[in-house]
Amino acid sequence: MNRFIKIQIQAIRDICFIFLDELKNVFKDPGVLIFFILVPIGYPLLYSWLYNNEAMKDVPTVFVDDSHSFMSREFMRRCDATEGIKIVAQAANIDEAKEIQSEQGCHGIVYIPEDFETKVNRGEQTAVSFFADMSGMLYYKGIFSALTDVSLEMGKNILISRHGGFTNRDDEVQTAPLRYRAVALFNPQGGYGSFLLPAVLMLIIQQTMLLGIGLLAGTARESNKYRELLPIKRHYHGMYRIIFGKSLCYFIIYALIAPYITMAVPHIFNFIRLASPSTLLCIITPYIIACTFFGMTLSGLVRYRENVILLVLFTSVPLLFLSGVSWPGSSIHGIWKSISMLFPSTFGINAFVKANSFGAELVDVQKELVAMWIQAICYFFTAIGVYWRRINLSRVHTLNRQKMARGKNVPS
Repeated sequence: MNRFIKIQIQAIRDICFIFLDELKNVFKDPGVLIFFILVPIGYPLLYSWLYNNEAMKDVPTVFVDDSHSFMSREFMRRCDATEGIKIVAQAANIDEAKEIQSEQGCHGIVYIPEDFETKVNRGEQTAVSFFADMSGMLYYKGIFSALTDVSLEMGKNILISRHGGFTNRDDEVQTAPLRYRAVALFNPQGGYGSFLLPAVLMLIIQQTMLLGIGLLAGTARESNKYRELLPIKRHYHGMYRIIFGKSLCYFIIYALIAPYITMAVPHIFNFIRLASPSTLLCIITPYIIACTFFGMTLSGLVRYRENVILLVLFTSVPLLFLSGVSWPGSSIHGIWKSISMLFPSTFGINAFVKANSFGAELVDVQKELVAMWIQAICYFFTAIGVYWRRINLSRVHTLNRQKMARGKNVPS
């Protein structure tokens, strides 16, 4: 019994030693500090600040008016009065407008044809051409929404002036026989930040953790005499002790970082926050654990510090698409859906968006929670496989070193 207690005490000591040793490695490596501390703190602030305006307003637009009529001037005046369009110039023709756009003087061109008012007066349908700068989708959305609203309002006024009723109620029924009210659920202002930022914040947690763990693994191999993942120290001899010691270090760091990313940043920039702290805790805990063991599994593939950047960094944008947030999940091919299930970010992003943006309860994200716990368990065992192999190789190198040392002491 005493021997069992001594073994357990020694195991706890080894775990604590490995935990403190890994923590020391984190804080003495500038590259790891950047990915573990600086990037998780700075990137959410940068992205949130960039998208804090939510919607694009007063998009610089050039109008080409070939009609030169009262109605065309009224159309331009109404467009300029909207939030989406700001008329910066009136070009004489399309070529002049293209020159202005090529010099980045505007993000859209609106062309009013010569027969604009003539067709309306004859009771025919007229058209206004819109040429968008597609370097940014928000420019297109801002101008197009403004043009649509102005066209509908002017069409309503034209209809009233020609077929007006005896009362305002008659005009209202004639122009809008079916009254409707559009309500944008969970994102009433239609903001790009409220739509995209929750997914980006969760992805930052995974990617920075993978990069940091990979850098530590690359450093360990480069500094090891035998290019192995584990140092030659007496405390690094138990597989479970190594895994629990290292994972405890990563988990504690991100247990402090994750609340800042998921709660403090949305609060600072007034993004939608519908999830309670207890719900977020239940989502973040399995997510961090799954990311930790996933990173430890991938660390077995890292032989040099630079490898992890090539391995992880380019996957950020594809993983954002595969999550089904920026691109509809129903439109993703089954093969890519299967691949996306290998990454904790897929389920972590969906669970966080549902809870924080849609106000879902834990029962509503049960599928994502179960999936993240399954990933945590699976990657725990894959991490065991990686470190089991490394421990065996370290033992081989240690035995070879001892044999060489004994060979040197043997008298010739």
